[in-house]
Amino acid sequence: MTGSRRAAWRDLVAPGLASLIALAILLGLGTWQLERKAWKEDLIARILQQSRAEPVAPPAPDAWNEVRDEFRHVRVSGHFLNDRETLVHGLAAGETPGRALQGYYVLTPFARVEGGTVLVNRGFVPTELKAQADRRDGLVEGPTVVTGILRASEARGMFVPEPDPARGEWFNRDVPGIAAARGLTDVAPYLIEADAIPGQTTWPRGGQLRVDLPNNHLQYAFTWFGLAVCLVAVFSVFAWRRLHEADGARTA
Repeated sequence: MTGSRRAAWRDLVAPGLASLIALAILLGLGTWQLERKAWKEDLIARILQQSRAEPVAPPAPDAWNEVRDEFRHVRVSGHFLNDRETLVHGLAAGETPGRALQGYYVLTPFARVEGGTVLVNRGFVPTELKAQADRRDGLVEGPTVVTGILRASEARGMFVPEPDPARGEWFNRDVPGIAAARGLTDVAPYLIEADAIPGQTTWPRGGQLRVDLPNNHLQYAFTWFGLAVCLVAVFSVFAWRRLHEADGARTA
């Protein structure tokens, strides 16, 4: 091996090591995304199974486990405290595909027969029906049974405005905050998203929850593995040119 070719090989050591480290990272990220894909598929399957199962009693507040119990289909008996409902700003799917309705979600305390209170998201009302007096036919008075999906209290995101309890302005379903503002005690740390009522013509309308968790991990895995292939190709071309230049210098 000539001196120029040995020098070319030595020049490839540093970029080669850097490329190997980068390749290991890219392959690791791709493999991790495949593992996340399997985890997400199991999660989606569990959520769909729980949300479509026959309704059961919700967990006791001290036994609530968000990971295990959220999205469980539940049934509770009791009566609504309609004078303490809370409106939360929100959007709902309109009758026209791709068009959303602006309005509110109606969160109403529900006094359980067994004792204690749970917030029930009874569903959506359009802005023009914000006032309870304009939708009196949709109020449920007296003993009743509610079925729905168990959900955790909704945390306020970075771009979500702060609530104004004094004015009744809420932008996320904050169970502890709403309970405190309404003077409620012994409130469960979760809420129930009420099921839709077939043939319902009154407001609010339940069944707004859409179990649609994104699962793009396969695309992410392809991206990382694709970058790994590109890295191998680029380094191979770089090494070939470097060695070819050394051979050219030797024969000159």
